[in-house]
Amino acid sequence: MIYIVGLGPGGKDEITPRATLALERSDIIIGYKRYIDLLTPAFGHKTLLPFAMKQEVDRCRQAADLARDHAVSLVSSGDAGVYGMASLMLEILDAQNKDVEVEIVPGITAACSAAAVLGAPLAHDFAVVSLSDLLTPWSAIEKRLALATEADFILCLYNPASRTRDDYLRRACETILRGRDGSTPSGWARNVGRKGQNHKILPLSELREEKLDMLCTVVVGNSETRTLNGRMVTPRGYRV
Repeated sequence: MIYIVGLGPGGKDEITPRATLALERSDIIIGYKRYIDLLTPAFGHKTLLPFAMKQEVDRCRQAADLARDHAVSLVSSGDAGVYGMASLMLEILDAQNKDVEVEIVPGITAACSAAAVLGAPLAHDFAVVSLSDLLTPWSAIEKRLALATEADFILCLYNPASRTRDDYLRRACETILRGRDGSTPSGWARNVGRKGQNHKILPLSELREEKLDMLCTVVVGNSETRTLNGRMVTPRGYRV
């Protein structure tokens, strides 16, 4: 049995009861070391198998092997189906032709948790784009940003920067600014649901100068987004 579990932002009060139940039913919990560390206080009595970044395929293969004799939870932050491990795990099971029972357990994805910190910026149509070019070429990312901007989608940006991609947020903002006013309300949230949570709301023209990292999620408003009492708000369209 494999549970593919979304942990949400990481705080124990933001893991769903269904996810907690899956973890309790599991003999073994596998995941990126940062997420295993978050689970250790509550699930230290389980067999915990931490992996480093860029070992996603190895994680899934070990989960598939162990699931022959054990109940295994493969964990992701946020939702396991949104830039998470669910698709890779299903691909590997298919490639190995393994008949293993799988249950995908959803979690609160970063777009929703960051939006709640910033206000209500995702109240209308929005697009989620990862700025990581590890698996997607930058040319494709840039095209998606440009087209989503043209369509006036609110934009939620995952993985805005890292040590090796410290200018990607600036490049993304410059692409968006070709079709969106520099005064557009924007914001970022960091470590949502964890120790050290903080956030900032600022104009799009200033966002490109922010120094962020992989623990941040960015939201860029559309033409209707406003800042009301210190919160980003995109009107749904009701008369007020």
